[in-house]
Amino acid sequence: MKPKQMFPPELLMCAQDVKVAFLDVDGVLTDGSLYFSEAGETLKCFHTLDGLGLQLLVRAGITPVIITGRDSPALRNRLQALNVSRAYYGVEHKGQIAEQVLQELGLGWHQAAAIGDDWPDLPMMLQAALKVAPPQAHPEVLAVAHWVTQKAAGHGAAREFCDVMLIAQGAYVKLLQTYAQPATQGAPMPVPRGTAP
Repeated sequence: MKPKQMFPPELLMCAQDVKVAFLDVDGVLTDGSLYFSEAGETLKCFHTLDGLGLQLLVRAGITPVIITGRDSPALRNRLQALNVSRAYYGVEHKGQIAEQVLQELGLGWHQAAAIGDDWPDLPMMLQAALKVAPPQAHPEVLAVAHWVTQKAAGHGAAREFCDVMLIAQGAYVKLLQTYAQPATQGAPMPVPRGTAP
């Protein structure tokens, strides 16, 4: 079984040693739109492809780190559901937080990847070994990116970012096989709703 997603060899080289992945939220994990309820609560829309991508990174030994300039209960709930243990909210200077995380993990920038879409993300992206941006990112961010995702932000761009690292480090196929194996014989079938177990 081989990955269907193809990336240039030079891009995969950038991702080979990555152990920590920095991600922005608005414009990366979401499409950048902000919805406000009458009560003033921020509503966000997340894609399940991106969520599984973050979980796969963890299984491959890569730490996802969310660094965002905003905060909302919706975002916190989503990251908690994904068991993302490192998330920083309301951050003005993302580069400083990223540097702090690297020190805590005992890693260097040559082991870091970053995906962002606007100027506040540049301090992370400029130093990271792997730099990725979604297609609607600001021109200054696109200019420094090694790769511009085919998928739009909030619609699988972050999953594509994750896939680059998984393929580069040989984890993609192994993880895929855990999902693609046929069900174990004798395993209990799920009980349809409304029927007795």
